[in-house]
Amino acid sequence: MIVRQALFEGIIHPGREQAFRDYVEEKLVPLWQAFPGVREVRVLHAVDRDEGAPVFAMILSTIYDDRAALARALESPVRYESRELTKGLLEMFEGHIHHHVFELEARPTD
Repeated sequence: MIVRQALFEGIIHPGREQAFRDYVEEKLVPLWQAFPGVREVRVLHAVDRDEGAPVFAMILSTIYDDRAALARALESPVRYESRELTKGLLEMFEGHIHHHVFELEARPTD
């Protein structure tokens, strides 16, 4: 499995936290779930961190079967719709977004 994460490094403008979450839930999550081949979409909103750690307001994780499935998703029209709608989210956010791709090694928890 392949996991692509979008790390929103920075802060949500003060007083806009709920609007940020609502925008993500109402406008972006449905698009992210529509990416071809996506197996899972997880949105993590920051609640705490270690002292001195970098600030990440949110992390988006999407899971695909393999790198080929991820490549198809990144070439799809849904990606460009998502990028356009993300501009509205960035009006409530100060920082930058960077993406990382990981190979997921799942192990059962007993």
